[in-house]
Amino acid sequence: MSEEKMCHGCVKSKERTAEEQRKLIHRLNRMEGQIRGIRTMVEQDAYCTDIMIQVNAVNAALQSFNRALLADHVRTCVAQDIRDGRDEVIDELLETLRKLMK
Repeated sequence: MSEEKMCHGCVKSKERTAEEQRKLIHRLNRMEGQIRGIRTMVEQDAYCTDIMIQVNAVNAALQSFNRALLADHVRTCVAQDIRDGRDEVIDELLETLRKLMK
């Protein structure tokens, strides 16, 4: 995301390479397909346990996505901010981790 393409409500942005974007979008598309599959299961009156197993798979995929995003954030944004003397990024990271661990 370039500096000009800031999301609604965002204060900061992060430039990603085309490859980084491709990988993230691919993972999101796969999860979106899983969600559509769950909706189809509900529409077709699938057994509750089968639906819950698929929901768990989507939850695991979201958690994996979040871990990958967090790792990239620490390696790039946080590390650069610290190198640039913006130590307040540490408090921001701790607050983010607090929210993620709820």
